[in-house]
Amino acid sequence: MISIPLYLSREYPCSYLENCSAQSVFVHPSYPITTAIYGQLIKQGFRRSGDEVYAPQCPDCKACIPVRLAVNNFKPNKSQKRCLKKNSHIRAVVKPAAFEPAHYAMYQRYQAIRHGDGSMADASPEDYLGFLGSSWCDTRFVEFSIDNELAGVAVIDQFEQAWSAVYTFFEPKFSSYSLGVYAVLWQIEQARLHQKEFLYLGFWIEACKKMAYKSDYQPLQLLINQEWVEPPG
Repeated sequence: MISIPLYLSREYPCSYLENCSAQSVFVHPSYPITTAIYGQLIKQGFRRSGDEVYAPQCPDCKACIPVRLAVNNFKPNKSQKRCLKKNSHIRAVVKPAAFEPAHYAMYQRYQAIRHGDGSMADASPEDYLGFLGSSWCDTRFVEFSIDNELAGVAVIDQFEQAWSAVYTFFEPKFSSYSLGVYAVLWQIEQARLHQKEFLYLGFWIEACKKMAYKSDYQPLQLLINQEWVEPPG
């Protein structure tokens, strides 16, 4: 059993629910975290943003629920099967989590269209890599290409028994290809082929449309009272 120093942030505006405040508990930056340690923390509901490892700790709200998928039990629904068929020609290449100008330029276009009022809309190259990459985590950037043209990038963290879906962004002109869905489906299948047990999908927030989509991947496990459960039905 190891002891990890934590600190509680001040309250700040919630990124997901309007007119709400949020608080997070962070692993203290002085602690020498590793991929293996983070692999244990993610089981307890923590996530990373760059090198920072955190978990929601809002005093009056429990809307952020950590979720994961047992990849061997996943069965795509009809819509997901259509997505796989439509994108069967996509080429995926797994790369180190390093800065590439083409990735960054596409990320800027994606943010401008999808999150133009967000904090990352004007991200510098350092901000971009500081958000998606990490100095200590086993992270990969997965390139998706359509007809030899870069169409999207999925960022994944790799652990001994699991993968974690960190972020996906794509070229706006390919929005009709449902690349966000395809990226998750690709990660589920590749995690299974690599004999991983779970794909962690971050936080599910029922009242937030951009986070509620995760319930489309079943059977989804939720971390409730520090126990992973599958809701009935």
